[in-house]
Amino acid sequence: RDELVKLIADMGISVRALLRKNVEPYEELGLAEDKFTDDRLIDFMLQHPILINRPIVVTPLGTRLCRPSEVVLEILPDAQKGAFSKEDGEKV
Repeated sequence: RDELVKLIADMGISVRALLRKNVEPYEELGLAEDKFTDDRLIDFMLQHPILINRPIVVTPLGTRLCRPSEVVLEILPDAQKGAFSKEDGEKV
């Protein structure tokens, strides 16, 4: 729990911003409703890890939820060396 709370704080995002919305527990638990506190949302994430949006990347330059994946480039210690392709073939 402490590690998840720290990651959220380090990313500077809300707890709700880390929730995956397109998974079964989100619908089943009614998480679209604003009735849940941040602590309760974290409880749900710990009970159902599939609710945690990912990947979360931690480097000496910061912590980011890397969605889309090229967000990771902001926190890599070494600059990108040339173009590369994402999983879907898109060039970055």
